[in-house]
Amino acid sequence: MSVENLSVASNTVAKKGVVIIGAGLAGWHVIDAIRAKDTEIPITLITADSADRYHKPMLTMAISQNKRASDLVRASGSEAANTAEVTLLANTQVTDIDPVSQTVQVRSTAQSDDALTTIGYEKMVLAMGAHPIFPKSLPQDLVWHVNHIERFSQLQEKLATGSQHVAIVGAGMVGTEIAEDLLKAGHKVTLIDLNDAPLSQMLPAKATARIAKAIESQGIQFLGGYQVSAVTRVNDDDNNHDSEDAEKLQVDYASLSSDADNTDTQPLEPLIVDHVIASTGLTVDEQLPAAAGVEFDRRTGIVVDAATLRTNAANIYAIGDCMSINGVACRYVAPLRAQAATIADDILGHEHSGYDHKPPMIRLKNKAISVIVTGVPQAAGNWQVKTESDDELIMDLLDDNSAVSATVTIKVPAPAVPKA
Repeated sequence: MSVENLSVASNTVAKKGVVIIGAGLAGWHVIDAIRAKDTEIPITLITADSADRYHKPMLTMAISQNKRASDLVRASGSEAANTAEVTLLANTQVTDIDPVSQTVQVRSTAQSDDALTTIGYEKMVLAMGAHPIFPKSLPQDLVWHVNHIERFSQLQEKLATGSQHVAIVGAGMVGTEIAEDLLKAGHKVTLIDLNDAPLSQMLPAKATARIAKAIESQGIQFLGGYQVSAVTRVNDDDNNHDSEDAEKLQVDYASLSSDADNTDTQPLEPLIVDHVIASTGLTVDEQLPAAAGVEFDRRTGIVVDAATLRTNAANIYAIGDCMSINGVACRYVAPLRAQAATIADDILGHEHSGYDHKPPMIRLKNKAISVIVTGVPQAAGNWQVKTESDDELIMDLLDDNSAVSATVTIKVPAPAVPKA
């Protein structure tokens, strides 16, 4: 089996089997898990991109390592499809899902016409991931995101021309990791967040204050408690160039803690930067879940049964960033292998003990400070200090029964000893 171009007539129904929508880590993990136990069952993989296999978490570390997109790709989509003996429909958009007839309608984005192809399925896996949230103040034609290898490649190409000033909006895990990566690559970095410190939606103030201090000590400018109101393009008159590369961006922002009684408050001077990256969270597109008739939550994604990862629609499963378990979005890489194994067993009719969801260990990849979180952290709650010193902080989050529901361990790495 191999890559197929959608040149067949409308209302053609392909052979049935397993249809997987989405060729990120989650989709490929399901293919690996099924093929490990059954080499014959037909699998069709549908994706809007090329389906290249790569490890997405590497995107927040790759610029400082001078790695291009081609360095991160482990196998092209066509190569991986041939190896796994699956039918790959790359550069293909799913336009509709009919859970009654168990068919999906697709069209090729590589062709000029809008001809639709209908594909039948016996089992379907929704592995379509989540996409970045762009507030109105962050226009998509001016602002980057680092959530897909194609956009990463385009940004990396722009940054390869020399040291530049990059503003990152959003100081969660990804934004904080990208900030250090860009700094190590020789760029000037400004990190902006609504909260007073990075990771404030996850951890208590005592912990996040240490993270803020660590990243600022590196030379990253952190603007906490500020909201970006607009990003606009301005001409770089100082360089007197007409090319697109000479254009700068203006970032307007305002304090969220302004004193309403202070009538002398002056407007903040806008930032003039070369690039703006949005790291303002993820959301799941509801179009396909709605078409498939699966239970969906706008905040957390597709609702699945915790033990089988089945949706409420017959023969449809979900995995990865697009799904939620017990009201919590599952947007970490570590559990994907176990999730895929459960789905594979269930699809193939094998007996299995069910998926046992355990919150993965969360590790910030920054070198300036070590942050490890276990359990289900939330900023608000009964956090208790367990260990506190200049170079280490350990805190436990206690639930209503005084049981530990999360733990954060923060350490400041010892300074590197210069070589003689």
